[in-house]
Amino acid sequence: MSLIRITKQFSFETAHALHGYDGKCKNLHGHNYSLHVTVIGKPLSEATDPKFGMVIDFSEIKKIVKETIVDQFDHVSVFNRNSPQLELAELLESRGHKILLVDYQPTTENMVIDFAEKIIPHLPNRVKLHSLKLRETATSYAEWFASDND
Repeated sequence: MSLIRITKQFSFETAHALHGYDGKCKNLHGHNYSLHVTVIGKPLSEATDPKFGMVIDFSEIKKIVKETIVDQFDHVSVFNRNSPQLELAELLESRGHKILLVDYQPTTENMVIDFAEKIIPHLPNRVKLHSLKLRETATSYAEWFASDND
């Protein structure tokens, strides 16, 4: 049986600020992110299995990504917990804003690495994460490939 890649797309809105950056993105701002999650595996071959012919049910991917990524990052402001912006994050949180503190500079590149690390442990053993594409704007995105990270 052939290996097949399937992809599910997600969207969420997140604000971030890049401490120490020398451009506009040092200011708190937001993006409409688009995340493409591609997994690879062999379609189930047992005719009596309700998922017969599927690598993984799209609803399973949706559940994993919704719980580990979308629910955590949608409509929140992300800050590096090790930056002086922590004070701003605490002020916003005290005023009812949703804040997410991370251990990295919240660039698209670092976010896509974080997302891969969050998704992989939740996939069934027979299915592997192949790649992620995190689109920050219509013309800018970062990609993560398992083959680059063995």
